[in-house]
Amino acid sequence: MGNTSSMLTQYDIEEVQEHCNHAFSQQEIVSLYQRFCQLDRSGGGFISTEEFLSVPEFAVNPLSQRLLRMLDGLNFKEFVAFLSAFSPRTSLQHKIEFIFKVYDSDSNGKVAFNDLLNVLRDLTGQYISEHQREQVLTHVLEEAGYTKDSLFILSDFVKILGNSGLKMEVEVPVD
Repeated sequence: MGNTSSMLTQYDIEEVQEHCNHAFSQQEIVSLYQRFCQLDRSGGGFISTEEFLSVPEFAVNPLSQRLLRMLDGLNFKEFVAFLSAFSPRTSLQHKIEFIFKVYDSDSNGKVAFNDLLNVLRDLTGQYISEHQREQVLTHVLEEAGYTKDSLFILSDFVKILGNSGLKMEVEVPVD
């Protein structure tokens, strides 16, 4: 897959659709490819950390550093697969798996109290103290039947978020 939309063949589009479980239409994939090419300033076929940070909305996102760990060096197929978590056509299970990866910063398949606290810290910044964060998180965990010592695995996230009506959707502009 080259650097211009004219180099995206029907076969490429279908292959990407298959790779992302048909989360995007063919027209959306073409639009995503055009955006990918704009971001890939070096023309290397992948997007670097610096190129992702050039997107203002991404750069100011409090979770951008966590997301960068998942994003750095993605090729186009991986880029679309990453974005598929935000498609309305994607299953709730896939969305929860994505959220779990964001929280599981050391990729060990477990989310501990400190992982949750780190995300909360990223989201709240200096607006609340560390002590307040710990108190809030401890209270929320206790309300859900967990303790500070609990280790969460993916099935826990599915159990907790499975009936939440979770929506993670972004609109892909189609030209």
